[in-house]
Amino acid sequence: MSKRILIIDDDEDILEILNVIFQEAGYEVILSNTSVAAGHIEEIRPDLVMLDIRIAGSKKSGMEMCRELKSNYETKNLPVMLISAEANLHQIAKDCAADAYISKPFDINDLLLQVKEYLS
Repeated sequence: MSKRILIIDDDEDILEILNVIFQEAGYEVILSNTSVAAGHIEEIRPDLVMLDIRIAGSKKSGMEMCRELKSNYETKNLPVMLISAEANLHQIAKDCAADAYISKPFDINDLLLQVKEYLS
């Protein structure tokens, strides 16, 4: 059974690129361009969540979603990776207890290596 990645990002181009990258690497990918999917983690049952920080039109930022996932007993051990162009991404990841982060623009090989680390 392939590992499942939930990706939440408001940029449709980024979603499509990540979808292709991860499907070619053998992962099952669930895409969302709003924060709504974060409220359905129990049904989606991802093995990893990737979050952008700024998600246009969403009630919550990626940082807020990350904090909620990490403070919830049911999801605290679910790996969360931030993927963003924010200048202070390292500090944001630390503040919300994200397991990892990768800056946009990203190197595909680095991205795949980080993801593989959490899904192997």
